[in-house]
Amino acid sequence: MPRAPRVSIGGYAYHVLNRASARGQLFRDDIEYERFESLLASGVERFGMRVLGYCLMPNHWHLVLWPVDDGDLSRFMQWLTVSHTQRTHAARRTIGQGHVYQGRFKSFLISSDEHLLTVLRYVERNALKAGLVGRAETWRWSSLWHRCHRRRHEGDLRLASSPIDMPRNWVEWVNASQTEAEERALATSVARGRPFGAEDWVQRLASKHGLEQTLRSRGRPKVKDSGAESANGT
Repeated sequence: MPRAPRVSIGGYAYHVLNRASARGQLFRDDIEYERFESLLASGVERFGMRVLGYCLMPNHWHLVLWPVDDGDLSRFMQWLTVSHTQRTHAARRTIGQGHVYQGRFKSFLISSDEHLLTVLRYVERNALKAGLVGRAETWRWSSLWHRCHRRRHEGDLRLASSPIDMPRNWVEWVNASQTEAEERALATSVARGRPFGAEDWVQRLASKHGLEQTLRSRGRPKVKDSGAESANGT
């Protein structure tokens, strides 16, 4: 199966995801979570990356990023994942003993309208949906906790202001369930790299940036029925 085309276009928001290799754990304790947050903060300073939201889970993470220039997303993600891999191996004393990540990160573009709010909500309620907490804002390793609880200290991760206004009842909205239609659409974008937005915006963006492949279902085409074919299609 061919890989989905990779884009790194400035000025658009992205959802970015990666998982641990071999169903392992990316974060085993608070120190490992803190190490990744520290790297994320360093990357913001180093690359000028705008972080709109995030959620770190035991075996994966979600980021919502808003790069300024073309190529920024790729440069930032390469530095982040390589640096995290190196520090994880060094801390665990597992250098030369396999991969930390299952592969390259997945990403999709997001329209800067209510679709961005849908993605941020999906990301910030991830721990709640997984049953790790009773309220989304109590998960320490997420941007929602950061918004609600954290005091600013030098060197802390600075969240960027959203390109669109966020609802005043944002915390309650995050804690409310998303619809099945929203979850299906998000799952499709995660799996295919399909841009997430209104259909006309998705079609225009796919045509402009060569993302038509992300709009098609993956898998083998169906074989047309014919009298010469046997019942099992062979």
